[in-house]
Amino acid sequence: MIITLKDGSTREYGEPMSIYDIAKDISEGLARVACVGEVNGEVKDLRTVIDSDCELNILTFDSDAGKHAYRHTCSHVLAEAVLNLYPEAKLAIGPSIDTGFYYDFDMPPLTREDLDKIEKEMKKIIKKGDRLEYFTLPREEAIQMMKDREEPYKVELIEDLPEGETISFYQQGDFIELCAGPHLMSTKQIKAFKLTSSSGAYWRGDEHNKMLTRIYGTAYTKKADLEEYLEYLADIKNRDHNRLGREMDLFTTVDVVGQGLPLFMPNGTKMIQKLQRWIEDLEDYEWGYVRTRTPLMAKSTLYKISDHWYHYKDGMFLLGYDNLEDLNNAEDASREIHGVQDLKMIENDADSDVYALRPMTCPFQYYVYKARQKSYRDLPYRMAETSTLFRNEDSGEMHGLTRVRQFTISEGHLVCTPEQIDEEFKNCVRLAKYCLTTLGLEEDVTYRMSKWDPENSEKYLGTAEDWNRVEDAMRTILDEIGLDYTEATGEAAFYGPKLDIQAKNVYGKEDTMITIQLDMFLAERYDMYYIDKDGSKKRPYIIHRTSIGCYERTLAWLIEKYAGNFPTWLCPEQVRILPISDKYDDYAEKVFRELRRNGVDVHVDHSTERIGYKIRKAQMEKIPYMLVLGAKEEEENAVSVRSRFAGDEGSKPLSEFVRQIVEEIETKAIRKKEVEEK
Repeated sequence: MIITLKDGSTREYGEPMSIYDIAKDISEGLARVACVGEVNGEVKDLRTVIDSDCELNILTFDSDAGKHAYRHTCSHVLAEAVLNLYPEAKLAIGPSIDTGFYYDFDMPPLTREDLDKIEKEMKKIIKKGDRLEYFTLPREEAIQMMKDREEPYKVELIEDLPEGETISFYQQGDFIELCAGPHLMSTKQIKAFKLTSSSGAYWRGDEHNKMLTRIYGTAYTKKADLEEYLEYLADIKNRDHNRLGREMDLFTTVDVVGQGLPLFMPNGTKMIQKLQRWIEDLEDYEWGYVRTRTPLMAKSTLYKISDHWYHYKDGMFLLGYDNLEDLNNAEDASREIHGVQDLKMIENDADSDVYALRPMTCPFQYYVYKARQKSYRDLPYRMAETSTLFRNEDSGEMHGLTRVRQFTISEGHLVCTPEQIDEEFKNCVRLAKYCLTTLGLEEDVTYRMSKWDPENSEKYLGTAEDWNRVEDAMRTILDEIGLDYTEATGEAAFYGPKLDIQAKNVYGKEDTMITIQLDMFLAERYDMYYIDKDGSKKRPYIIHRTSIGCYERTLAWLIEKYAGNFPTWLCPEQVRILPISDKYDDYAEKVFRELRRNGVDVHVDHSTERIGYKIRKAQMEKIPYMLVLGAKEEEENAVSVRSRFAGDEGSKPLSEFVRQIVEEIETKAIRKKEVEEK
């Protein structure tokens, strides 16, 4: 057989060879660092035997597939170590992930000291250097082996596989793991690893299942790379909005209020208020929107017209019913009473008086549009609302401000003629990009065109022709803008495709921050029309969009982006006045009044602490500007300026400082940290 290598050279062998043996034949050094092989473009375990001509690429840790095998092997070492130390623990699953690996165990929660003890045991296993041997068993024998080893989670996983399936395992010493691989040849190849944390995780991600203990770790081939990553972890821990936002008194949560229902403290409220006022003025005065205010709840009939009821009911908060099952029973009874099978056709049934908190605003704004007849001259009709919405997210999904059950968005709906849709969609993208640029976030996002899934068409309104036509139109618009975007099947709304602006949090989890959607069905559902030039009634086109997205999620993003060192205009406290003694309190009050008169958020530190302590306290609280006041400053009507950006900026006339900070706030400038640049 002829093996063609990555560099184009070939090797010829007269008998079948494993990938590992071929790597060893090429170079002993290559075999030592090999993690997996790539045969004709498909990733294979090093133990895989090749018996015919092929293209072969030996992959090391530098490749994604190599990292996967390396770290997956480390998860097996972790599992063996846990069983050595805690024989009563039961194994669940232990995959590699982008940043390392984890393993779920049925065992009590662990402390940092426990993790350190497990690390020591792992080092012993690695030093022993057992080879990982691959073997398979028929499905029934595999089930029996896992029963004999008292591993119920493994039994469940195997039982989920089809009858007649061959089940694969890897064994190192006495430890046996249900696994498809691939893996390193030996545990001894693991050079540097660290168990980073432990948390709870539901079996199979289902909150109705048992809570397991998940251990996270990471692994590298070089100690220096591991240390660099651990430094990075320390940094993102300091940026985690869920921790930092509480430390800065931006928000809190309370069990008796409820999960996913954050309470905003005065500082956080001030920041949300600044964002909201900016967006509302921007939309109303610069982008031509009219503002609406609509109810937080409605009868189920409203949601049925659009089909939202049938797509979102299980995620809505229903008033008057303890749970969804009770409501479904009422709907079944309604069908029986009315003799109507299709509940969508019932407008005055027993369940039409069911109220639900709104998960979206579009149906409400459609009736604002319909309240007065519109002509083509009234379009585009751009409606905007600061909308508080409610979605009954799973408890396991709750996290800080990024996944909550009550949230507020900069929602809008644009009703357009067919001729206007292209330019209006482009303007929605331009507005979103302007908001991102102003906040310093544009470089952190990616763009995704979310399409329907033709293999699951029952989830969507309309026909394949409808979807292909509108998706082609959106693709043309995005290409004309010059947007760099990906496409994702199955991510569209049930009524049309959308552009999703995506961002990742400090831990790498991606969320949708801003959405712009084309709606091709709901105007007909709600009987929306306009009078055209010829006097005929025409159906409008609709764009659903947000300009800044969800305020809670955006605040979380800003906390993590700036590690709490926000641009001055967003800070809840922009200036702190620091008189060096109470002799200068009167002058401090004068400076305070002048700054307040110019719209600056300012406070005076009247404490009796030494000035050095006051400065350090203000720095720790991430205040942009500190004004030190003493005899010289009072005499000269000046302020001694210290900033978060440049340290000691020296003495300035009060009027000059006021002019400078007002300009910085009004222009929403993002001032860089000049101390580091020097």
